[in-house]
Amino acid sequence: MPRLLWVPPEPYDLARTLRVLRHGRGDPACRREADGTWWRTCRTPQGPVTLKITEHVSPADGTVIAGDAWGPGAAWALETLPALLGADDDPAALIPRHRIVAQAHRRHAGLRLPRTGLVMESLVPTVLEQRITTGSAHYAWRRLLTRYGEQPPGPAPAGMRVMPPPQVWRMIPSWEWHRAGVDRARATAILRACQHAPRLEEAAAMLLPAAAARLQLIPGIGPWTAAETLQRALGAPDALTLGDLHLPVQIGYALTGRRDGTDELMLQLLAPYTGQRHRAARLILLSGPLPNRRAHRAPHSRIAHL
Repeated sequence: MPRLLWVPPEPYDLARTLRVLRHGRGDPACRREADGTWWRTCRTPQGPVTLKITEHVSPADGTVIAGDAWGPGAAWALETLPALLGADDDPAALIPRHRIVAQAHRRHAGLRLPRTGLVMESLVPTVLEQRITTGSAHYAWRRLLTRYGEQPPGPAPAGMRVMPPPQVWRMIPSWEWHRAGVDRARATAILRACQHAPRLEEAAAMLLPAAAARLQLIPGIGPWTAAETLQRALGAPDALTLGDLHLPVQIGYALTGRRDGTDELMLQLLAPYTGQRHRAARLILLSGPLPNRRAHRAPHSRIAHL
């Protein structure tokens, strides 16, 4: 069983770093156990893999992260594990310009932005989250992976699955998309992306502007979907989410007290953080104070547009 040990910088917050990779508590591809162990399955360029990530803390050695991997993609998964854990991320690149950001930056100093290096893995569940409640999107992801994903290699916990390859996504019948609560527009966007999956995966090696442009060549993938995907695939600190129903309101309220936030206002407020706007926004969301989300919730309310 291949294993890799990685010593993170101090401070380091494993749970908060990896949490963005999990699409709901019942995610068949990413699970956190009660003891803090993380299990992750993915489809690497070398094939499927099961990855177990554990954190060990001792007075003598400090914090050590252990990664164990099974399957054809084990070598790739361990080689890229430090990047997945945020080794390439530099939180010090953000210079706080607001008190609330400075406080959150200190309080969450262990947060790192993970880089998966895998585009389709993040793109498909992100498309499922378009124009719909988060719970409904998580249900669709869970149902489709459970039915069409493959059994993971190694000792993965029961119920976990490896995301199907593009050719399997393309074979899912229309009624199964419907039963999962996925409308025609989102299903079509996923199918189009699967037709161009190799070209989309190349975005993982691009700089953010080129990667975002590559993804948005696919009809049905706009700025919101591209940003949410590349935040994970690239670990991109400047991939600010535009077109979200709630984020501009939350950022505007936290920085100005106003409840009428727009993308335009959010861009103005976060302009001092250019290069780090996604990190700044995430820190703000972790800190509060934030307006009551229910006051701004629409019947189909994850985003306002693609």
